[in-house]
Amino acid sequence: MERSSLWDEWVEEALSMLESMKLLRSLRPIFVSNHLQQPQHESKPNDDYEVFDEMQHWDRSSVEVSISNTTFLRWLQDIPSSGDEVVCRDGVADDKSQMKKLLLFSGNDYLGLSCHPTIGKAAAKVAQEVGMGPRGSALICGYTNYHRLLESSLAELKKKEECLLCPTGFAANMAFMVALGNAGSVLAEGGKSSKYGKIAIFSDELNHASIIDGIRLAAQRKTVEVFVYRHCDMAHLNSLLSSCSMKKKVVVTDSLFSMDGDFAPMVDLVNLRKKYGFLLVIDDAHGTLVCGKNGGGVAEEFNCERDVDISVGTLSKAAGCHGGFIACSKRWKQLIQSRGRSFIFSTSAPVPIAAAAHAAISVAKKETWRRREVWNRVQDFRALTGIPITSPIISLIVGSEEKALQASRHLLKSGFHVTAIRPPTVPSNSCRLRVTLSATHTTDDIKKLVSALSCCIRIQEVGGPCSNVMPSSRI
Repeated sequence: MERSSLWDEWVEEALSMLESMKLLRSLRPIFVSNHLQQPQHESKPNDDYEVFDEMQHWDRSSVEVSISNTTFLRWLQDIPSSGDEVVCRDGVADDKSQMKKLLLFSGNDYLGLSCHPTIGKAAAKVAQEVGMGPRGSALICGYTNYHRLLESSLAELKKKEECLLCPTGFAANMAFMVALGNAGSVLAEGGKSSKYGKIAIFSDELNHASIIDGIRLAAQRKTVEVFVYRHCDMAHLNSLLSSCSMKKKVVVTDSLFSMDGDFAPMVDLVNLRKKYGFLLVIDDAHGTLVCGKNGGGVAEEFNCERDVDISVGTLSKAAGCHGGFIACSKRWKQLIQSRGRSFIFSTSAPVPIAAAAHAAISVAKKETWRRREVWNRVQDFRALTGIPITSPIISLIVGSEEKALQASRHLLKSGFHVTAIRPPTVPSNSCRLRVTLSATHTTDDIKKLVSALSCCIRIQEVGGPCSNVMPSSRI
């Protein structure tokens, strides 16, 4: 039997077992209609969205922020804060003269969509017309026509048969991994373990915490064994794969690593997949809508969408909204929604959030200038510093915690919001400044940032572990 068909048969058998045990769960969309107000022309979730062909004045709101002077002083002194020092009523500052304006270089809003009026209007319109919802979990009564429409648009974006919405990207990774381990146990309990054997999961050592925690839960099942390979080290992964006698193998990796800003070696992973027939799972949280001609993500950028079996993502970064998703086949969706606990036992996203995210996907695909501009800012930073960064995530490793804090404080005084990344997020000897670029930053913004950085760190000596693989379209 071919290894690829082995996974198909395994999923089919697991679904069959769950059905016989009456554990198979189905989604039943509820159509939410306009009852709160009756506009002259009732809108539908798939209305056309207004888009723009260049940056507008509101886009700067995604990178221009303010903090209170009290917060500013606490930050300079590295004093822990509970947030109580925020001086505001109903979200409006009492005295704007007591606020410090900063240019944000530490967020994940890569396209600047969090402040897009079309997306805000989509959420407001649905909130006014049908309310917040969602009334319950997706498997009970929280799955609506708006959620279904969003899933369909994400499946199309990722070139996958289906998609399952989850409360967050963290929950999405947890749901998949737990479903994987749980289904294996179901088959073992049904006497099928000898036929299919154990599942071997191979994970990059720098994968996101949600992948790690999901694997830890999956590994509690006796049917799962875990192997960790050195970061982006394909020789090490190949060695682990070749010495593993288990037939069912899963390789999971971030597509674009959130702390180092480097890409997974997608071409090499695809070649190994062809050799060993493993299930390839990527967390495309930082690549979705940022990479690829159509915003399909890292797999589209490297022209290997068909070789990625499961694509996990989030709507809280480049989409500027909230939520997570798993793009996959119909079989995998049914399996995950039946055994993925973080999906099953979480309330669905509010209906206006689903509507906003759907609008964001549409806007991001049409406003292609946003992807172009964020990559232009990457090139600006490369040209000004000589650091061969490969993505909008820039990891400037300075070493000790104190050095990172000092640099962050200097940038704060200079008007930049850049936080120091410290243990336990990163090892104690690799504390860093994590700088992120947005489509709504300008070349002048980058020049000012680089000037400020040059005054607090030796910028030529702090470049993080850049990927040796850069999308050819970005070189």
